[in-house]
Amino acid sequence: MLLTMQERLAAIDPPPRKVTAAEAAKEKAELNGFVVDVREPAEHASSPAKGAINIPRGVLEMKMLELVSDPGTPIFLHCASGARAMLAAEQLAKMGYQHVAVMTCDVPTIQKAFN
Repeated sequence: MLLTMQERLAAIDPPPRKVTAAEAAKEKAELNGFVVDVREPAEHASSPAKGAINIPRGVLEMKMLELVSDPGTPIFLHCASGARAMLAAEQLAKMGYQHVAVMTCDVPTIQKAFN
């Protein structure tokens, strides 16, 4: 049976923690975390959030250990709609990262919180 994207995201178990951009900015500063933009490079270049590191969803698992080797480091993910960030969070949890959160707002709101 094929799943729609909405069904696929609903099937993520356990569901990733969701935070606002303001919560992510505060926690990043307090806990020395990372913000990862999982959009494609052209998307990131056209509307980056200050301090966000661009690792496209398609190569996240291959690149993440180069950036964050401590599984306890807070990681805050974002994309344009939240779908890629949710899928990315699922994979990072499977890799062993313990504090992964998805920002559940649009890119302008994320930019405002981090700029």
